[in-house]
Amino acid sequence: MLVGLALVTCGISGGMLWVLGINYDGITGSAAQKVHPATYLAVLVFVWTMLRSGNPVAPVVDAAERRPASVLLCLVGFGLLAFIALRNGTGLAGALDTYVLSGLVVILLADRDALTMRHLEIVFHAVMLANAVLGLVEFASGQRFFPFRMDGQAFDTDTRSAALQGHPLANATLTACYVLALLGGGGSLRPAVRAGIVVLQLVALITFGGRSATVVTLAFGGVFAVVALNRALRTGRVPLLGAALAAFMLTLVPIVVSGLAVGGFFDALLARFVSDGGSANARVEMLTIFDAIPLRDLLVGPDPTIVDTLRRMYGLEWGIENPVVRSLLYNGVVMTALLAVALTLFLYEVARQCRRGVGLPILAFVVLINTFESIGGKTTLLAKFALMLLVLYPRRTLSGAPASSGPARR
Repeated sequence: MLVGLALVTCGISGGMLWVLGINYDGITGSAAQKVHPATYLAVLVFVWTMLRSGNPVAPVVDAAERRPASVLLCLVGFGLLAFIALRNGTGLAGALDTYVLSGLVVILLADRDALTMRHLEIVFHAVMLANAVLGLVEFASGQRFFPFRMDGQAFDTDTRSAALQGHPLANATLTACYVLALLGGGGSLRPAVRAGIVVLQLVALITFGGRSATVVTLAFGGVFAVVALNRALRTGRVPLLGAALAAFMLTLVPIVVSGLAVGGFFDALLARFVSDGGSANARVEMLTIFDAIPLRDLLVGPDPTIVDTLRRMYGLEWGIENPVVRSLLYNGVVMTALLAVALTLFLYEVARQCRRGVGLPILAFVVLINTFESIGGKTTLLAKFALMLLVLYPRRTLSGAPASSGPARR
């Protein structure tokens, strides 16, 4: 069931659900269709865990003791759900998919055995491999198989690859964090396989068109590579075969990059840097909305209909491209502060359950989610990221069993 949960969470997007006849990303349709299947499955697995324990209360108490921040994130997510419902707002499913699902994923993966974590790691690698290959196929063919849709309407002007993740920016963010996690030693792949996957993911990252993700990956990855190279040279133990292979590959890099540039591979990404379709202007205009909202309303949450009207007046029909600003405008200062505290504690808790090396992907994730709406709306990105860290950086004891963060239970 956990393997199925990982596969559904990481491999099914809103665009794929539309192909299956489910209007997940749209406004029309039944309310049940707006919740991601992974959330339903996570709740089902947790309920099953409660039932099979013999004492339904025990798993809840155990989760509160072992994963308190994840439980807090679930509670804040349910609080956000009630808050939106009481104000007759929209986006109820976002509270469940964005926050409750993420907390449940971490709770369900607490102290799992090595074999289960290995199976989950294989699933994650397989999904990311299929995602990269599909992105390259979409780029080469010009056809997007599962694009992001709003009530069935795809954005024909957006030619970026969508692959399995649907939204190009969410795809680029997850891919960038995955690359940095592999560079930082995440996973149990052999060096040659790891290098091949990193190269493939970097090439696919270009097709997803995420400017910030590309810059962050190259900048953070470049710094990490320099530090790692310096450490290797200082130890005095550099394999001659590895050094020769690295020198050979470095001579091929400018040739390959030049060939791809001549073939037009980078044209779409460069066009995004030259003309972003008003994205940068939208990030400026979204701040002007605060001038039209009284401070008293901003503290407890302005009227959602007023915010929607102001958004359209300022030409922000496609959304507010920052999760903090969006949450402040729709949920108010108090709820946004609760979400920020819960999310910070959640990421800290996830990092504590992992072995060393998670700092780089976490830093990249925090930077990148602030470049678009991301966790400010409905997304499974946070759950995917948490699952990625837990399966690529499992903390082990000397015996190979998962490290326990609490007292042993009968």
